[in-house]
Amino acid sequence: MTQSAQSTPNPAAWTPDHLGPGYQQLVLELGPDPDGEGDIVATLIRYRPENHAAHRPPGAAAVLYVHGYTDYFFQTHVAEHFAALGYEFFALDLHKCGRSLRPGQTPHYVSDLALYDNELELALNIVREQVDGGSVLLMAHSTGGLILPLWLDRLGRREGGSAKAGVAGLILNSPWFDLQGPSVARNIGTAVINVVGRFRGKTAIPRKRLDTYGASLHASANGEWHYQLDWKPLDGFPVRFGWLRAVRAGHTQLHRGLDVGVPALILRSKLTRFTSDGPDVDLADAVLDVRQIQRWSGCLGDRTTIVPVDGARHDVFLSTPGPLAQAFGELDRWLESLGPLPAS
Repeated sequence: MTQSAQSTPNPAAWTPDHLGPGYQQLVLELGPDPDGEGDIVATLIRYRPENHAAHRPPGAAAVLYVHGYTDYFFQTHVAEHFAALGYEFFALDLHKCGRSLRPGQTPHYVSDLALYDNELELALNIVREQVDGGSVLLMAHSTGGLILPLWLDRLGRREGGSAKAGVAGLILNSPWFDLQGPSVARNIGTAVINVVGRFRGKTAIPRKRLDTYGASLHASANGEWHYQLDWKPLDGFPVRFGWLRAVRAGHTQLHRGLDVGVPALILRSKLTRFTSDGPDVDLADAVLDVRQIQRWSGCLGDRTTIVPVDGARHDVFLSTPGPLAQAFGELDRWLESLGPLPAS
């Protein structure tokens, strides 16, 4: 039985995180894995710089960040940017991802994206306790940018909806809203994915090794960012039929229309460049088709702002300095447009 989303761990269980001073983590025990890989955990990370309590007003707003596939939270510059604006910053490594991956488990594997709901709600409750009932902005990248809108839509069907849960806004960084490729190929591919994914979910989809995007990011190759390659390998984790079946089911729900219930900001690169080498990988989204992001963004609700960032990478906040500065500027302007956030 999974841990109730209404119960919270002992606050004393926060321990230092490997990211360094100011970063702490809290392991959330979730019980048996519905996908049959033993007990699972999620890991909540928080950033609390020195003297943060002296500068934090009661009921201050918070940010809760969720990563994508072949990913985990390591973007300290994002946490520190929000902290400088007066926000409390938290991030969640989902079960079987990053800090939450345990021996014998399949990295990132889940057979239904709704299986993340429990840990998301548990994390949200803890974050709200940490900020004395202040509002929370949700932020996510790539696959996380699909997971969170689906969860918010389900949350919105409850009495009081997102507002009662304390969610005040949604920030999506290159969300994964559709499968890449021509529509005919997507339809045929999805039919195969659904059949194989149902009966042989953990079978890996054959693919050639492609580390172009990862190599463009990591300091050991062509990039400037430092992170743990066992949690975010350059060529990615294998993509499995059952996981992709869950993602395609999520895409179908999104395309029918959701209501996230809060204002949403979507940041994406201006261009897509699926390339195996060359400088384009540093100046465009080398993972997703940005036209699909643009097309489906309206399915989130009626308060969505979409901003293309010229020269941005797939992870907009791992872009080179110019586009990164633009992304932070767009983020700050959107945050300012929200006005004061309510506190319960």
